[in-house]
Amino acid sequence: MLRQIRKTPAVCGAVALGAALLLAPTGTAVADPVRVLGYVANNGGGVSVLDTATNAVTSTLIDSNGDSPYGVGVAFDGTRGYVTNVRDDTLTIIDTPTNTVDASVPVGDGPAGVVVSPSGGHVYVSNYLAGTVSVVDAATTTTTETIPVGANADGIAITPNGKRLYVAHDVAGPGTVSVVDTTTNAKIADIPTGNTPTAVAVTPDGAKLVVVNKLSNNVSVVDTTSNAVIGTVPVSFIPHGVAISPDGTRAYVTNSEGHSLSVVDITTLTPVARIPVGSRPISVSLTPDGAKAYVTNFNSGTVSIVDTTTLSVVTSIPVGVSPVGIAIHAVPPAPTELTAGHAQLQLRLLGFTARGLDATLTESHTGKPVAGKQITFRTTKGHPLCTATTNAYGKAQCDANVPLLVGLATLLQGYTASHPGDLTHGRSVAHGSIGLL
Repeated sequence: MLRQIRKTPAVCGAVALGAALLLAPTGTAVADPVRVLGYVANNGGGVSVLDTATNAVTSTLIDSNGDSPYGVGVAFDGTRGYVTNVRDDTLTIIDTPTNTVDASVPVGDGPAGVVVSPSGGHVYVSNYLAGTVSVVDAATTTTTETIPVGANADGIAITPNGKRLYVAHDVAGPGTVSVVDTTTNAKIADIPTGNTPTAVAVTPDGAKLVVVNKLSNNVSVVDTTSNAVIGTVPVSFIPHGVAISPDGTRAYVTNSEGHSLSVVDITTLTPVARIPVGSRPISVSLTPDGAKAYVTNFNSGTVSIVDTTTLSVVTSIPVGVSPVGIAIHAVPPAPTELTAGHAQLQLRLLGFTARGLDATLTESHTGKPVAGKQITFRTTKGHPLCTATTNAYGKAQCDANVPLLVGLATLLQGYTASHPGDLTHGRSVAHGSIGLL
């Protein structure tokens, strides 16, 4: 598949990146609200961002440094996403809450698959033409090591404990999946599978590996303790991508020339269903709750949405040209910062007027102003003063009439400005000063 995709011309000479991520537990009793977004890497250019609540494309990410995005990788630290650029031999890193590009990291020749360690500390990229895996340090955003694995390194997966890495080799004839020890960053085994393995996925408990055998029209299920194939399940014509349900019982396999999505019972090693989707489906990703499967259709330029209970297509969404990789995950709100200003206190007959209460809201990561958000102003003891909405510059400003009973001493202690947080931007608080006119 990679060799075919590399020949697809880029749009306007600039192509984009994309990713998504899984929200990490905060350790607090009250979690921030989250969005569940889908990121679709279009081989013809750009990454479409889907809001799974509305099943609408909300934006398209463009990066002039990325060329022909191949697959979408998912970070587990809640803040980063990764995508391979197959012509540029780079890995692009984005801050997913703000959808901004952080870095473009050189990797090997023909990067295809990408996976992130459970800790988020390292990113592993399979380099199709080089036959290697690049190890990228997520903190320094540099490639620190290269692991030889063998020809046509394609799909890649990692165990939940981060100790083993699996790399499929998209070669004609009987194929293998390499096993890499991530402690030593060395290949320790090759698992014989079917013909031309192209994609791999590990069950959530780490006990089984599902391998898509493109030219055998089946999937192999491997015991990860023994590295032995324990069963083979037929699917349809030229399978390509795979995703596993959150409970680990089912695998969803795209059939690129069968124009369908196969559902496989991993426990009983039997086929469950075959669902017609769009033309030439490539990749599949599930929502965190497993209720929906999203399938990229390369020829149709669409994403099919499958209800995993009824095993039927709910709808299809137009995306970019030649969609390939996809990831669906919860994305946390972008952290924000509030900066409060200085208000002036004017005495009046029955109280006070605090003039020029103001605060400016910005994204912590980018420093960009955040418009259209409500800011609440209160005294330091919690008495409400006024509310205002941030303008295009992120600034909210209002005046407040305050009764005498609040007290001059309280007002001269200053005020607090607060943004409560929402799906796109996190909560923040700042302290401002109040002085007498």
